[in-house]
Amino acid sequence: MKFTIFSILLFSIISLQCQNNVSMNFNELNKEEKRVIINKGTEMPFTGKYDKHYEKGTYTCKQCDSPLFNSTNKFNSGCGWPAFDNTIIGAVKEIPDADGQRTEIVCANCGGHLGHVFMGEKFTETNTRHCVNSISMNFIPDQEQDLITKYETALFAAGCFWGVEHHLGLAPGVISTEVGYTGGETDNPTYEDVCYKNTGHAEVVKVIYDPEKTNFEKLAILFFEIHDPTQLNKQGPDVGDQYRSEIFYFDENQKKSSEKLIKILEEKGYKVVTKLTPASKFYVAENYHQDYYKTKGSNPYCHFYKKKF
Repeated sequence: MKFTIFSILLFSIISLQCQNNVSMNFNELNKEEKRVIINKGTEMPFTGKYDKHYEKGTYTCKQCDSPLFNSTNKFNSGCGWPAFDNTIIGAVKEIPDADGQRTEIVCANCGGHLGHVFMGEKFTETNTRHCVNSISMNFIPDQEQDLITKYETALFAAGCFWGVEHHLGLAPGVISTEVGYTGGETDNPTYEDVCYKNTGHAEVVKVIYDPEKTNFEKLAILFFEIHDPTQLNKQGPDVGDQYRSEIFYFDENQKKSSEKLIKILEEKGYKVVTKLTPASKFYVAENYHQDYYKTKGSNPYCHFYKKKF
């Protein structure tokens, strides 16, 4: 990645399998972090770095970087661990604790252990206390969060995501690229699932770009010029609906821009089969797929640039 921090707060992007799947793109944890996050341990009270921490910003999952809590929901419960009276919507999952009495909270994205939730204590108006281990979290100050939000996201499917990422990653104004899966019904798909099962997912590339240096239309033009948008459910030697041509748009401007480019191609005689679909949940692909050609030091075998506009 050119700048991996910029993917932290982007929900479309980003989702990993549960912690027992070691092939997914998790952050590396040290021994003590594994004891708490993986093995559901607890850090000693009043020892965590975020117990008495009240800077404005966002608390994220130590294992997968997913946003969990806003600082506006943090309060001092006096219990010795960070306490929050609410979560970012959909970020935290509640499950029965193994002790049969308490309710455990885990990251909804990766399943990493966070702590426990308690009701009825009347600390705040929500009457809820999410008691969290500091070691299970990272923190992003508002200044960095403001910087992140200046960038925009595009999501393209054009065959094998190795080659698509290679070409889009070289475009001026692109901050980062990340390969993954979207467009289907299966939760947390693996590469094998997408290849050999009917998941409905496409291989896609998520592009984070600086709108002051480029725009969606320029990237969409490059998308159309690095693959054959007339091939249905295939690209070069790769066959299957996971290799389909599709743009997953995030807003009406992206949709209209894509429609305009498709119309131009059709007027030039191209029988375009590229689908336009609202963006949905993005699942990050396994780590060995990221920046594949850069890592291997080779060139794409199935994507070649051809000027069409």
